[in-house]
Amino acid sequence: MPTKSAARWIADGKSMAGQFKKAGYKTDLQYAEDDIPNQLAQIENILVKGVDVLVIAAIDGQTLYSALESASALGVKVVAYDRLIRGSEHVDYYATFDNFQVGVLQAKSLLEGLRKRGEPPFNIEIFGGSPDDSNAYFFYDGAMSILQPLIEQGQLVVVSGQQGMDVVGTLRWDGALAQARMDNLISAHYTGKTIHGVLSPYDGLSIGIISSLKGVGYGIADMPLPIVTGQDAELSSVKSIVNDDQYSTIFKDTRELAGVAVGMVNALINGGKPKINDTTTYHNGKKIVPSFLLNPVLVNGDNLKPILIDSGYYKSQEIRLP
Repeated sequence: MPTKSAARWIADGKSMAGQFKKAGYKTDLQYAEDDIPNQLAQIENILVKGVDVLVIAAIDGQTLYSALESASALGVKVVAYDRLIRGSEHVDYYATFDNFQVGVLQAKSLLEGLRKRGEPPFNIEIFGGSPDDSNAYFFYDGAMSILQPLIEQGQLVVVSGQQGMDVVGTLRWDGALAQARMDNLISAHYTGKTIHGVLSPYDGLSIGIISSLKGVGYGIADMPLPIVTGQDAELSSVKSIVNDDQYSTIFKDTRELAGVAVGMVNALINGGKPKINDTTTYHNGKKIVPSFLLNPVLVNGDNLKPILIDSGYYKSQEIRLP
């Protein structure tokens, strides 16, 4: 796993370790704390100790070529977990969500929230994920498939003019970087103007963005917070939705994704074929990686309880629901 700084990866690791144990497997669960050389060293050390299958959520999807060469030489299979590993033919399967659809849902939610506030044109800003994570491009492309036509029609106005992952990307999904960029956008482009919405692809960025907005006075009756999206249903953002600060998030049930990965590993070890439902979308530069895509779910204040509480993902006291 890439890091413990994001709650979702802790949940992913815990879910997988528990399900592997239940299935009778021994696991070695490691976190690299977003340090690429550390993740490479962890993989190499695990290979030395001996392993049957590697399940990897890569920090940088393009830096694992030599490690996967070593794995292949030892006959070790590789499952990419929620982040596509690029540039290597030694990636056997990919377990993830429909990442293009994540972006579509985020954009639709942004529009829904904006339309509740009034009539267009609306002033918006766009944030992207980490440029070294292939998922970030799927999220961005999915969102822009909905937003770009409205930008061209003038219903949405990107006041800063900043578009494209090369401009709006946020390295390592760092909330502090998102907060600093939001600070700069406000000071440079919103003197005498109001920002109505922010497309944020991840809850950790959303929290930083909202903090920046509150710092200049948004969040009061005369100056409500913009509509801000998110992803991963992290606890801090779920509480933010309950408090009417963040508008929405995308729920990707880590229990289900862990189950898919465990099923893939079980099939590989026992000589079977893992269950897949996509053989066209994810080309990693060397091959199309057979994948299983789960469906993401939009969560906002209207459906938060049935999706996150009633499913057992969170307890009501954790979120402090009335």
